Amino acid sequence: MMFQQIIDRRLAGKNKSIGNRERFMRRYKDKIVEAVRRAVDGRGMRDLERGQEVRIPKKDLSEPVFHHGQGGVRDTVHPGNQDYLRGDRIKRPQGGQGATGQGQASDHGEGEDDFTFALSKEEFMQVFFEDLALPRLTRTQLADVPEWKTHRAGFSSDGTPNNLDVVRSLRGAIGRRLAIGSDSRRELAELQARLAINRAAAGAGDVGAESESLLLEHKIEVLQARLGRIPYLDPIDLRYRNRVKVPVPSAKAVMFCLMDVSGSMDEARKDLSKRFFILLYLFLTQHYDKIDIVFIRHHTQAQEVEEQDFFHARETGGTVVSSALVLMEEIIRARYSPSEWNIYGAQASDGDNWHHDSGRCRELLAETILPLCRYFAYVQVAEEEQNLWSEYSQLIAGHRHFAMRKAVEASQIYPVFRDLFKKEGVK
Repeated sequence: MMFQQIIDRRLAGKNKSIGNRERFMRRYKDKIVEAVRRAVDGRGMRDLERGQEVRIPKKDLSEPVFHHGQGGVRDTVHPGNQDYLRGDRIKRPQGGQGATGQGQASDHGEGEDDFTFALSKEEFMQVFFEDLALPRLTRTQLADVPEWKTHRAGFSSDGTPNNLDVVRSLRGAIGRRLAIGSDSRRELAELQARLAINRAAAGAGDVGAESESLLLEHKIEVLQARLGRIPYLDPIDLRYRNRVKVPVPSAKAVMFCLMDVSGSMDEARKDLSKRFFILLYLFLTQHYDKIDIVFIRHHTQAQEVEEQDFFHARETGGTVVSSALVLMEEIIRARYSPSEWNIYGAQASDGDNWHHDSGRCRELLAETILPLCRYFAYVQVAEEEQNLWSEYSQLIAGHRHFAMRKAVEASQIYPVFRDLFKKEGVK
């Protein structure tokens, strides 16, 4: 008897328990999402890209178990019992209090800790932005570098081993063997029939039949050898599943980030605006591989800047909000055709604006910007409702893809952001 031993020499991965980890996250998804949202309140927006240890109450991880119900007579064995015999009655604990229950503190102040679960950066960001999406995103025409989708396209005689279709290959091999050996098998059947007749005649004493039988046996051996040389599986029998790549429409999107940096925007309000845009930036870069982000800062004049200047430059001045909207329109006309791009806008301001300019901002949005955009969100980082808020409020009834919210504290930024960019159909 021969034994075969198989040794797996593949290198063991670092995440040996990844299957258990994924099952845990699926089972307690709601608890993890809730813990992540609690953790957001205790960390800065700039630190969102690193991992996080989340705590889940121990009671929330309890699972159903089988146990004996109350009442009845049961025999139990307690190892190490030296105080009681069968039939003894155990007195109730002094003071009428039972033993310390699970999750309760004892007289010494001890109890069970919450379950601590460490999320990686990728897991934290995935949970953090899971149910968010750009509203009304649609597929447009083919991009300069189109996306490709693989489709089945029959079978081919060339390919990689992982695409080999075993059933079709064996079916072809059987057909080939039947086709190649059909004439030989027909001739073999005829010779075997003649041989049987000659052997019967030779048994009756016919000498000529015996010599002919020897000749027939030789021909039969030759034919059988020829049939035996037909390969069971030939390379020409192999068939591989063929797949072709076809271009598909690409969802090209651009997000315009407009931030007020005028003199009325103190450090606290600028910090709120930056927190909102940092969340938006992380959300876009986390969820979308191909998306352009245009940063516009404005006071009396608007300027397109890079990411570093948008978040850290300290330039300030008066307030003319319409300058940012005019610049946004110019950039759209020059670089982002609405027929090819999904255009979005997000604006953060304290609402303080030159009085005669607020009406122009409403007109620019209603007549120029909103017809080009799929969604535009305005966030006011001040409690008082000034003329810009009043003008923008007139747009809500007639434009479903326009939204406006207030966020006057750091704790309100994340709820406001989720409300503005939640997936369609998600409550």
